[in-house]
Amino acid sequence: MLTANKFEIENLNLFYGNGANHALKNINLPIPSKKVTALIGPSGCGKSTLLRCLNRMNDLIEGVKIDGRLKLDNENVYGNIDVSNLRIKVGMVFQKPNPFPMSIYDNVAYGLRAQGVTDKKTLDEVVEKSLRGAALWDEVKDRLKSHAFGLSGGQQQRLCIARTIAMEPEVILMDEPTSALDPIATKKIEDLMEELKKNYTIVIVTHSMQQARRISDRTAFFLMGELVEHDETANIFANPRDDRTRGYVNGDFG
Repeated sequence: MLTANKFEIENLNLFYGNGANHALKNINLPIPSKKVTALIGPSGCGKSTLLRCLNRMNDLIEGVKIDGRLKLDNENVYGNIDVSNLRIKVGMVFQKPNPFPMSIYDNVAYGLRAQGVTDKKTLDEVVEKSLRGAALWDEVKDRLKSHAFGLSGGQQQRLCIARTIAMEPEVILMDEPTSALDPIATKKIEDLMEELKKNYTIVIVTHSMQQARRISDRTAFFLMGELVEHDETANIFANPRDDRTRGYVNGDFG
């Protein structure tokens, strides 16, 4: 069922260390469909922790406890669902480009092959479509059999995006996807996000307030595990409601 909001987060609390560290405190946040939502705040404020809640990556950390509600298209993410399917539906791109040690082609085809797809025509079509979707096809179409490690950092990150969209997700999570890239590669990723949001819901964690301002439709500001406020990005930067937000976006701390 289509909803205006892709995710609804209600009264979400997360504890590390079997309850010793209260990392997310009563978070209430809607995440709209086919928009870019930026999560900002100083290091250790909970933004990456929240991002990992959206596809249950925190399940991989021992001693994590979560309560509250987190719904994806009105379905309880922490209910009785297939987590593998969730992670296909909600793909993730990490801070450091992490292509697999194989060819460009095999990187993009990897997920489909893991699901048992062997038809070469199908794989060829998906690889091309995904690389085009990641704005990388024209740069690599003549060297698909070359090793992925031969690409530049920015190209490797776009390859990881292609690998993600090959699985036809509905959501793409990005955890500081340009922090390891130079300004030119960063701009290519930002331009790509503008295109991708036509088809995908994007949630990005970024340390760069300038980046949040440039590429996001909505921004959520976190501080010490609390969601201080969230709003249209223009409002967060031009007219925040909370003095702590104003101080952060003005560079007074963080």
